[in-house]
Parts: sequence; C-alpha cells; structure tokens
Amino acid sequence: MDRFGTKFQGYLMALTAAMLWGISGACVQYLFQEKGIPPEWLVGVRMLFSGSVLLLIAYFQYGNSVFDIWKDKTDRWKILSFGWIGMLSVQYTYFVAIGHSNAATATILQYLGPVIIAVYVCIREWRKPQLYEVTALVLALLGVFLLVTHGKINRLTISDKALFWGILSAFALAVYTLQPVKLLQKYPATTVVGWGMLTGGVTFSFVQPPWQVEGVIDLASLLNIGFVVIFGTLIAFYIFLLSVKQIGGVEASLLACAEPLSATIIALTWLNVPFTWMDWIGGASIIATILLLSIKDLKLYSS
Repeated sequence: MDRFGTKFQGYLMALTAAMLWGISGACVQYLFQEKGIPPEWLVGVRMLFSGSVLLLIAYFQYGNSVFDIWKDKTDRWKILSFGWIGMLSVQYTYFVAIGHSNAATATILQYLGPVIIAVYVCIREWRKPQLYEVTALVLALLGVFLLVTHGKINRLTISDKALFWGILSAFALAVYTLQPVKLLQKYPATTVVGWGMLTGGVTFSFVQPPWQVEGVIDLASLLNIGFVVIFGTLIAFYIFLLSVKQIGGVEASLLACAEPLSATIIALTWLNVPFTWMDWIGGASIIATILLLSIKDLKLYSS
C-alpha cells in the first residue's frame, strides 16, 4: 500500500474509533436510564473483558514478554497505580456523569481533559501560558458556562452531580493520559492498557461482582452491553492504536474530537436528548479548544 493509502487508512480508523466511542456513550446512557444497569457493574465487566482480550492480542504479538512489566518492581507499582487510579477513575467517572446527565453532555465535559493537561504543563514547566493556551482556556470556560447555565448565572441546566462528575471525569482523563507515559515508552500500548484494564476490573469486582447483575437484562440490554464492551472499547481502542501507528498520535487525537459530535448526534436522534442552541455553542467552544491545542501540537510536530 502506498503512503497516501496508508495515511487515508489511518485517518479512517481514527474517525471510526471516535464514532464507536460516541455511540458507546449513548448505549451506556440507554442501559443506565432505561434498563437500570448500575455503572459499577458495567465498568467492571467492560474492563475485565477488554483487558483480557487486549492481553491475549498482545501475547500473540509479543509472546511471553507481555509479562515483563511485572518483573520490575517499579514498573509493577506503576501498572497497578495506572489500573487503579488512571484507568478505573476515567471509566467510572465518565459512566457516572452519563448516569446523572446524558452521553452528549458527559462526553463534552470530559473533553476538558486536554485543557487541564495544558494548564498542568505550564505549571510544571513554571512558565507563562502562550497565547493559544490562554485562548483555549477561555474557550473551555465559556463552553462550560454555556453548557451548564445556558447563559443564566443564577441557575444550572444540569444537576450538581452531573457537573461534579463531568468535571471530575475531565481531571481523570488528564491523569489517565499523563500517568502511563513512561510505561508506554518501555512497553507496547496493548500490554500497558490491557494490564491496566484487567487490574482495574479485578479490583472493581470486589465492589460490584460481575456475576451479580442488577437491572433489566433482556435482548436489548445484551446487545447494548455487547456494543459497549466489544465495539466501544476493544475494537475502538485497537483500531485507534493502529491509526496512531500509521498517522501519529497528534493527528489521531485531532480526529478523535469526532467523539463528542457523534455522541451528541446519537443522543439526539436515538435517545431524544434535548439540546438547545446554547448547548451547541457551548459544546463547539469546548471542542474548539481541543482542535486549537491539537493543531498547535501538529504544527510543532511537523516543524
């Protein structure tokens, strides 16, 4: 395959992964609000299954080296903390945010994560933010303000819990992104994320055993659970990794911004979630911050 074909394939896979993540969010909302499935159970099942299959894929790719991460004491604690803090927190906070609001709002709020990372990097490097970083922060704050108040300071259009868990999921996304950097420099991504998911899922099984299911389990539930676990997690993550390999992490992350858009469209058309023009402007402002940060990184990467 020529270079153009490889790049196009990479773009297509990144967009497909983003679409699958967005649709998965709508499926999660349906399971919570229509079938009474608790977030704790779905998070545990999702992580256990996806982590196991990812590690199986990694084993076929790299053999027994998939276990090397446990041989080093420092790496052992890093992968455990990634599973317990990074992976588990980003999954759980996002799911709970959906439960208290909807897939569109929760996904858009979680996408504040890259802005939090930009602020953190400025503090860590002890430097003043550049103009594009200030612009991104202002757009993010404006977006959140419009999304949760519709421009009226004296009232919220979403519940306090939805706002709390949505913002918390953004911080969790920032931790999830930054925490495994050194591990990813040393081990394949399928190995790191696979062990992170599996350790987080096993730990969460003590909170909500996967064999104790609450809510309504019927054909519709099983289909949505299957989509969340297989398409929205396993396949989406795997093809996104392949896209990163073909087009680079910056461009793949830029295309991943299609996730909140797909989550919003599915929530509107399938779940009849009300979305006003204020919500659209707020959501667009937040997505614009990610585009701004990603495009700037892309220019730096290309130069």
